[in-house]
Amino acid sequence: MSSLELKNIALLIDADNTTPQGIDPVLTVMAELGQVNIRRAYGNFAKDNLARWDKITNKFGIRPQQQFDVSKGKNATDMAMTIDAIDLLYQGKVDGFGIMTSDSDFTPLVTRLRQDGILVYGFGERKTPEAFKSVCTRFIDIQKLIENYAADRPRERQSASKESGGQVDEDLMELITAAYSEAKRDDKGFTRLSQLGQIAGNRSSFDVRNYGFKNLNDLFDTLENFKVERRDDNQIHVKRLR
Repeated sequence: MSSLELKNIALLIDADNTTPQGIDPVLTVMAELGQVNIRRAYGNFAKDNLARWDKITNKFGIRPQQQFDVSKGKNATDMAMTIDAIDLLYQGKVDGFGIMTSDSDFTPLVTRLRQDGILVYGFGERKTPEAFKSVCTRFIDIQKLIENYAADRPRERQSASKESGGQVDEDLMELITAAYSEAKRDDKGFTRLSQLGQIAGNRSSFDVRNYGFKNLNDLFDTLENFKVERRDDNQIHVKRLR
């Protein structure tokens, strides 16, 4: 997918039935569909068990949708999330959805979205009922995703090796490595720099200018563990060196 074909993607999170640890890897995967411009988490954040979402929502630009428990046994979160999804569908401004939940109650919602040709990625625990898994365009075990993401993160600090005025810290290297792991690569291990940048850009905090670089090209020119190749098609490709 080129930068000219970016799609508008919505990520809706059932905070009661998922973990905040999955946000970063989920956003990385969602870059396959486009830019995740709509990010909302639903739940009663006044509860102690949802306290961990406080820092996560700020870090990743997620809008918390507070839903108080108006009646015991009734799930206001599910209703609010479903209504918002249908509103977004009929507004015609969303090309794909990510649904983070392990609750099979969202099966009819996903079925309805798919009927309109909308791509829907589901992210839930292994125990998620098959009914929900089967209706998603793609269902991903969120615990496995978290484990794989952690395994791909660099084990050492990497700093810029050439004088450029920029500074590469551990967090930036973790982001770059995760994006490279998710990107499509050719038989020589190279991926297009534009694609890698798109994947990394799904993290709201990422902008190379924050690290003192003018653009992605300048950033990768400083990295010793990446090879940069400028090809005849005017596309820049990069490869991670082991």
